[in-house]
Amino acid sequence: MSDEYFESEYEDEAYPEEYYTTVKRCPSCGYTRFRRTPDGELYCERCGYVISDREIDQGPEWRAFTAEERMKRSRAGAPYEGISLTSDYVTVIPSGTTDSMGKKLPRDRMLKMKMLKYWQIRIGMQSSLERNINQARNELEKLASYLGLPKIIKEEAMNIYRKAVEKGLVRGRSIESVMAAAIYAACRIHRMPRTIDEIARYTRGGKKDVARCYRLLIKEGVAKVPIANPIDYVTKIASSLSLSGQVIEEAIKILREARRRGLTAGKDPSGLAAAAVYIACQKLGELRTQKEVAQAAQVTEVTVRNRYKELLKKLNIKIPTAR
Repeated sequence: MSDEYFESEYEDEAYPEEYYTTVKRCPSCGYTRFRRTPDGELYCERCGYVISDREIDQGPEWRAFTAEERMKRSRAGAPYEGISLTSDYVTVIPSGTTDSMGKKLPRDRMLKMKMLKYWQIRIGMQSSLERNINQARNELEKLASYLGLPKIIKEEAMNIYRKAVEKGLVRGRSIESVMAAAIYAACRIHRMPRTIDEIARYTRGGKKDVARCYRLLIKEGVAKVPIANPIDYVTKIASSLSLSGQVIEEAIKILREARRRGLTAGKDPSGLAAAAVYIACQKLGELRTQKEVAQAAQVTEVTVRNRYKELLKKLNIKIPTAR
C-alpha cells in the first residue's frame, strides 16, 4: 500500500484528535505537508518528524448489518438538542403510549409515565429563569413553524436568547420580541434570507419593537452578525417569481460588480437584490413588473425603482429595447 499525502492547510482530518486544534504545521521544520504510513504513523514529509505513531478509529467496535441490529447494539443516546430547557444533558421523559421498541404500554405503566412527566416539568421549572426560557422556547417553535426555519436556525436563536437572559437584557422587554430578534440574528449569521419585516409580521410587538431588541443584542455583543450580502436574497426572489437559473446568475454577476465598486454599502440588501433581479429579467427577456419583483422581495416599488436607476447609471448597464 502506498503512502497517503495530506495538506495540513486544507485537510484537517490529517491530524489525530490530540493535534486537531494545536498542530497547523510541523513542530520541527514548519513544513505543512505530511505523510501517513499503512501502520497509521503520521510524519513530516520534509524532516521526518513523527507527529503521531497511532491512528484513532472514530467508528464503533461492533458491526451491524440491519437497522434493527444497529439500534440494539448502539449505546449512544439521541443527539443533543440545543433548544431544550437547559443546556445540560438531562433525561427527558417522552409523551406517548409506546415504548422505545414501538410496543404499546400497559395502562398502569402509561399512567405512571404521565405522572413522571408531569413532575419532571414541575420540578424543572421552579426558577424564574427556567420559566422564562420555557416560554421563549414556545415562542421560538411558533415563529419557526410560521417561517419554516430549519433546526440549525432554531438552535442558534435559542443560544442567542440564553446569552441575552444571562446578561439581563430580557427583563422589562417582551419575550416574543427578543426571541424574534434572536431569530433574525440567527438567520443573518447562517446567511438565510429572512427580512426583519417578515419575522416581525408574526409578532404582536411589530417591526419597531423587534428592531429595537435586535439593535440591543448587537450593541451588547450577544450576537456577532456579519454584514448582509444582497446575493443571499437573489435565489429567494427568483424562486418566488419562477425565474430561470440564467436570471439568477446574471443578477449575482450584477451584484458582485456593484459590491466591487462600493455601491452596496449602506443599502438595503433585499432592495438591491430586487433591483438586480429586475435588471436581469429585462436583459434576458423574462419580463416581470416592478410591482411583482417588489412583492417577492417584500420591499416597496419606490425602493426597487431607485436601486434600479442607480445600478443602471453607476454600472453603465444597457437594457435592450423591445422591438
